[in-house]
Amino acid sequence: MSFTQLARSCGRLAALSTVRIASGAQTQAARMMHLQRITMPAMVSQVSSQKLIVRCFSARNTMEEIQHRVLKVVCAYDKVTADKLNVNSHFINDLGLDSLDHVEVIMAMEDEFGFEIPDSDAEKLLKPADIIKYVADKEDVYE
Repeated sequence: MSFTQLARSCGRLAALSTVRIASGAQTQAARMMHLQRITMPAMVSQVSSQKLIVRCFSARNTMEEIQHRVLKVVCAYDKVTADKLNVNSHFINDLGLDSLDHVEVIMAMEDEFGFEIPDSDAEKLLKPADIIKYVADKEDVYE
């Protein structure tokens, strides 16, 4: 792995780490954890009595992981029924989504994978299989 790829992966990992704390009184600890990501394990032990959700993304995904995450995001969308959903389901024709729903699904994918999908590319992503291929190309996953 080259230095550029390593730096990009570390940047993604740092940018994609999200921390949420349930109680409003712990905002100071949340700010400290956000600002000092390197010392986060020590901070986690200090606020362990509160509900703490830490979401980290690995730098390397496989096609199966990408497929699982894409299907999970689409299935979580309230207008999609799980029995109709598969990798080759067309968002508009098979699942009955309109163009606004399609945009919301693409935005959810951007949130899940941590990068922006340009509108020109988003128009072409009409099936979960298209999104899986697009994400794999963006993250340099080849299998």
